[in-house]
Amino acid sequence: MDRGRTWRSVWLLTCTFLYWSNLPKNLLDSVAEGLLLPSDYMRFSLVCMSWYSVAKDNKSKLSMMTSPPMLLIYTGEEDLWKLYYAMDNKIFDLQLRVPNKRLCGSSKGWLIFADWNFVDKNLGVTLVNPFFRVKGRREKENSVIRLPPLTPPGWRKWVRVRRRNRDDWVERCQNYVLKAILSADPASNANDCIVVVIYEERLRLAFIRLGKETTWTYIDERVGTSVSSTVIDGCRGIEEVARVEDKFYAVNYSSELYSFKVTPQSSSDVKLAACGVEQKVFVKRYLVEAKEKVILMVQRYIKFDREVGRRVTRKFRIFELNLDEREWIEKHSLDGVALFIGDNSSVSVLASNFPACQPNLHILQP
Repeated sequence: MDRGRTWRSVWLLTCTFLYWSNLPKNLLDSVAEGLLLPSDYMRFSLVCMSWYSVAKDNKSKLSMMTSPPMLLIYTGEEDLWKLYYAMDNKIFDLQLRVPNKRLCGSSKGWLIFADWNFVDKNLGVTLVNPFFRVKGRREKENSVIRLPPLTPPGWRKWVRVRRRNRDDWVERCQNYVLKAILSADPASNANDCIVVVIYEERLRLAFIRLGKETTWTYIDERVGTSVSSTVIDGCRGIEEVARVEDKFYAVNYSSELYSFKVTPQSSSDVKLAACGVEQKVFVKRYLVEAKEKVILMVQRYIKFDREVGRRVTRKFRIFELNLDEREWIEKHSLDGVALFIGDNSSVSVLASNFPACQPNLHILQP
């Protein structure tokens, strides 16, 4: 072995690394501003600590990006996962520490988990940023945010009754929260971060403003319509929730759509935004914000196939909200949009912005 050549190679690599790590911040800021994809931000932040610092400073821009989602792939080691980006067909060479708890949402780069706290004997919701928990690196501050426990009216009775059947007790607790979303990144924009959850068997809504409230607000099932003071008994059986501009929208099993703003007066503004769509078979619903603030509802028709022993998708129907008429209008074209739908999150992107992306409907979970 030519030791002289080896040492020259090491010296050259060291000098090159020092050169890149000492680039002025204003130059790195200019580079970061030109990045279009979260995967580009990921690569940028992994170069060295100075580049990571610049990426962190520009994180507010990243949180406003809408791009095809990254997928978590299990490594085979406990609590360790890798990231896969389908647009590049690439698995990133880093391992993320993810808790072994039930995932009930992914939003703004954070994962949302729900579980039963055996120490405090309550139902907890936890926010985890996997990018702050990379194996081999020091865990970043506030990589885990534990929210106040969910204690809706009657929850103690719910716990007491469910604990009688110990066989499915843990599973029922894990599934107490069906879905959760965030309005903003709690690390870079904590003042505007609102957490909304769909909870309990009746699938009702609750929310909490991060850093401003110490208890959850539980939205009443009885809702006033947007055209009169009429009260309807319908804000339950919620299947999906999404945020569009300054409002939250929730759709139930009847495809009825509700809207509400989170204000100091909380749930007084919940209104019926659209009437339901009739269907006679099992349907799974997804809400997606499309281009130009358009709200889409995807209906996925599912049946159980005895031959393969699992549920299969029969067909899809897509509806666009006509807010003025308070009704759903069926669409037969995606108008260049690619939809990614899943139990934990659903997003839409303009396919022409991503060379490897096709205007189609993509399912993130079977």
